[in-house]
Amino acid sequence: PAVTAATGVDALTHAIEAYTSLKAFSMSDIYAVSAIKRIFDNIYEVYSNGSNLQARREMAIASLEAGIAFSNASVTIVHGMSRPIGAMFHVPHGLSNAMLLKVCLPYIKPGATARLNHLAKEIGVYRQGMTADEGADAFVVATIALLSTLNIQTPAEFGISRDEFFQAIPKMSSDALASGGPGNTRRVPNQEEIEELYRKLWY
Repeated sequence: PAVTAATGVDALTHAIEAYTSLKAFSMSDIYAVSAIKRIFDNIYEVYSNGSNLQARREMAIASLEAGIAFSNASVTIVHGMSRPIGAMFHVPHGLSNAMLLKVCLPYIKPGATARLNHLAKEIGVYRQGMTADEGADAFVVATIALLSTLNIQTPAEFGISRDEFFQAIPKMSSDALASGGPGNTRRVPNQEEIEELYRKLWY
């Protein structure tokens, strides 16, 4: 189940980042939105009932769709910040993405409000009369709630030393920026903002 959750959230991150990337365009959007809907519909089922082959099939399709989306629209801040955690602390890639999605999604919201509001409508959490800002918030809340139900580990639960992690933050942040991913984000972060997001992983 833990591998199912981490790899499923990796695919979800691919799709959300492709949809909110500055490089997004109409064709990548089609694949990204389809993947997000499929994952929200199926990920908890495959996590809690691994023998459901139809749900696993849907997740495999979603993973492919998300891959097509980000291969064309690129990834953004989550992947940029994820790779240094994996390199320095040997956290599996899907898990480090899942850890970061919780802190990065609220960060990007001000730059991607309209797009996140559209995703709220697509996954069914938008309510009649909501403003775009409220709709975007609804999508962020739904995503964070999903991560909670999948029992995504924190860095501390994974076994990372807090002191070692905090000492590594300046290097991880500069490596994240150098990757180019954060520059595709609709709210482009600077080094200090990335450092603050890394610190938020502990709270």
